[in-house]
Amino acid sequence: MIKYLLLILIAISFLFFKLERDDHSDIPGLDSTNLHAGLYLPKGFTATVWAESPQFYNPTNMDVDAKGRVWVTEAVNYRNYNNDSTKFIHHAKGDRVMILEDTDGDGKSDRSKVFVEDKDLVSPLGIAVIGNKVIVSCAPSIIVYTDNDGDDKPDSKEIFLTGFGGKDHDHSLHSLVAGPDGKWYFNVGNAGPHEVKDKAGWNLRSGSLYTGGSPYNKENTGGQKSDDGKIWVGGLAMRIGQDGKGLEVMAHNFRNAYELALDSYGNMWQSDNDDQVVTCRTSYVMEGGNAGYFSADGNRYWQADQRPGQSTFTAHWHQEDPGVMPAGDNTGAGSPTGMVVYEGDAFGNQYRGMLLSCEAGKNVIYGYKPKPKGAGFELKRKNFISTLKTVDDNYKWDEKVTSESKWFRPSDISVGTDGALYIADWYDPVVGGHKMDDPKGFGRIYRITPTGKNLKLPHIDLNSVNGQIQALLNPAINVRNAGFVALKAQGTQVIDQVREVLKSTNAFHRARAVWLMAQLGESGKAEVKQLLNDKDAAIRLTAFRALKQDKATLPALLKIAVNDTSAAVRREVAIALRDLPAAESTKLIVSLATRSDGNDPWYLNALGIAATGKEDLVYTAIKKAIGNDDPLQWSNKFAKIAWRIHPATAIKDLTARAGSLKISKEERKRAITALAFINTTESVESMLELQKSTLADVKENAGYWINFRKSNDWFSLYDWSKISEKKDTDSKTNKELEKLQANLEKTRSSPKDHESMTFSIPEINKIAGNIKKGNVIFNTKCAICHKVGDFGKTIGPDLTNINKKYDKGSLLDAIINPSAAIVFGYEPWVVTMKDETVVSGFMLSQGNTLVIKDLAGKQHVLDVQKVKEKKQLTTSIMPDPRGLALSKNDLADISAYIFSLGKSSKIKKR
Repeated sequence: MIKYLLLILIAISFLFFKLERDDHSDIPGLDSTNLHAGLYLPKGFTATVWAESPQFYNPTNMDVDAKGRVWVTEAVNYRNYNNDSTKFIHHAKGDRVMILEDTDGDGKSDRSKVFVEDKDLVSPLGIAVIGNKVIVSCAPSIIVYTDNDGDDKPDSKEIFLTGFGGKDHDHSLHSLVAGPDGKWYFNVGNAGPHEVKDKAGWNLRSGSLYTGGSPYNKENTGGQKSDDGKIWVGGLAMRIGQDGKGLEVMAHNFRNAYELALDSYGNMWQSDNDDQVVTCRTSYVMEGGNAGYFSADGNRYWQADQRPGQSTFTAHWHQEDPGVMPAGDNTGAGSPTGMVVYEGDAFGNQYRGMLLSCEAGKNVIYGYKPKPKGAGFELKRKNFISTLKTVDDNYKWDEKVTSESKWFRPSDISVGTDGALYIADWYDPVVGGHKMDDPKGFGRIYRITPTGKNLKLPHIDLNSVNGQIQALLNPAINVRNAGFVALKAQGTQVIDQVREVLKSTNAFHRARAVWLMAQLGESGKAEVKQLLNDKDAAIRLTAFRALKQDKATLPALLKIAVNDTSAAVRREVAIALRDLPAAESTKLIVSLATRSDGNDPWYLNALGIAATGKEDLVYTAIKKAIGNDDPLQWSNKFAKIAWRIHPATAIKDLTARAGSLKISKEERKRAITALAFINTTESVESMLELQKSTLADVKENAGYWINFRKSNDWFSLYDWSKISEKKDTDSKTNKELEKLQANLEKTRSSPKDHESMTFSIPEINKIAGNIKKGNVIFNTKCAICHKVGDFGKTIGPDLTNINKKYDKGSLLDAIINPSAAIVFGYEPWVVTMKDETVVSGFMLSQGNTLVIKDLAGKQHVLDVQKVKEKKQLTTSIMPDPRGLALSKNDLADISAYIFSLGKSSKIKKR
């Protein structure tokens, strides 16, 4: 029975596609009359093909050096375990780093050379050129090649950091960038574990329950503590000194953010990929923040934690959990890649400060003008550059004809020393899923300039102070670091020149000068300290960030900034209080709490970060200042703070609110949720009492949390044998399984007739499918696991909007070759218990228990002490067309039916 049931586990990477457009005057829209080099651009922009294969192949990331040359990492040997190297372009000596140059100034690259070709480079995903060092991100290592003599060949190679998970995996190390403080910033995806030691001996230990995606990603676990005593999980944003010391986690619990972008104020941004369910995001990254992909300990997927009534986006990023920062802009399904903040002057003031985010899945680059809002930012998205025109706020997809305009896969966007934008195009029919279809490895780089302007590469002389200042002000991110480093080395003697930069009309230039001035001795720090009173809140914020790195002067700095009128500045104060003892920080945290409006999620989250490790003392102090001894008389402000901090000290107060008719249903629910995140026996007992409430909402919510928590965080806190289990008296689950098996037996009655059949996608594409026949086939053979509209099962991905993501060829490829990419979160597992019971399905959680979701959607909670063996299957066990007894005409009919979906507002069984 098991082998038959396993056949309908679904592991196809189906993504959904939703595109929203927000019109606002500060970001011009796509101009359909201004089509250059195959791109739709804003008015006033011109695009040219700056370079293309054979100058390089399969570009994954770019950087620009002080000479204005573009450096590219190639991933020609991309995922050879999925892509046959005999059929695709391949470099036997390893992947390469290429240098591209426009030597005659005509706006096109005319010289291409290999900087390095190295067997240690297997699909590198990041590059930074900082001075004479070329830093390449390629899991498991960050590799530094140094060119001492300037001959464009490495004279030495250093494994700068190593131990990152994700070898030859998309969810691995991504590009490094020099921050405005002179330190190096980078991120890594969730293909852990990440077990890394910096050059000072500090150890990072981070992981989650995620395994799979490559043959090398076999073992991983959450709940690991690093040397700072904290549990970091999932994808990480990190910072380190240029000497390899001082490794820090800036934020964590991402899924797979491709690139970290910093502006000159020190604000961090990144986009993050989702599983398969229209929930990609672009986010402001707050230092110390939890981005909410996994559970807090990394041992549960979001599917395990999704609460009744929660939307997919809310559940996917744990947006209703205390301690999770806001997810940002929901960009729908896709494959977000490189990012940059444009701080140059070439395109005018309206584009200065624009956050540009590549979306390879949708053939578009998004533009944002981040707008400060409270302690966070408002992000309104605009389609900035694309190869596709938009129709009714959606891209127009043709289910029959493969358009090469959909092959535009922007992997990165960089700013040149001339202020132009450079876009790397991976160029392939598919993106993601550890797969490629273009055997030639073709790629392009586009150059975007203001129409009518002839942008010239500046000559940057790093041997003079003026040249160093020029480099500091350059729009190319890592080029300005060269100026920063050279000026810093001269100390106080360059203060006058740096002070002049503080007068710049470009606020980003001023911010860079603030960071530098703070590192020019005591006199420089004194000047920056005066900027804590600047009229520009962004400069005050930058001054605080620049000064807080001096731990000796931090206490005095905190006392000044704690009363700043800007919520963003006070947010930074809260973050700086996280690692200070309670005796030094509690009074300041109380002061910050009194300034909360109770509704700003960024500010509330920062207060929680400030209270880390001292929650009980902080809660008691804040309660005394702005709370009330009667929990039913709490203000909204204090109720929100209590929810965010949720210490054990608050159990009695929260229980009183949770069961009271004197407060709203919403407030009762919030109090119950706070109790659910307190991991003590007292909290369990309080929840059990609340389950006895005569209030229906309280009884229901408490019952949900008891049933859920006993399988994870509360498993060891209570003797659950005291509570009788409700038996499935109507055997509903068994009936579901019997029905599934009966349907499968029908399906398998004649597969032998199809075992020798081959399936050609171009051939099937030519067949005019019958929608009605496709509907019948879908209902009998696909709806067992898939849902469209209100019909079908949710065992596999919902296919209602799949036609907005895939063209017909891509959809057929997914059906015919189900093992090409197993969707994240749908990896099949088989667990054998010590009593020889076998449970199979999708792994939702692991820790003290394993939680497996079976074919009928039932969750099995298994005590790990009773598990004999657990095995993850390495290939998809979704039946291919032969196993489902489907013919070529059947596939044409199914695809025709699927592409007919979504044309009415509500889809029903036909």
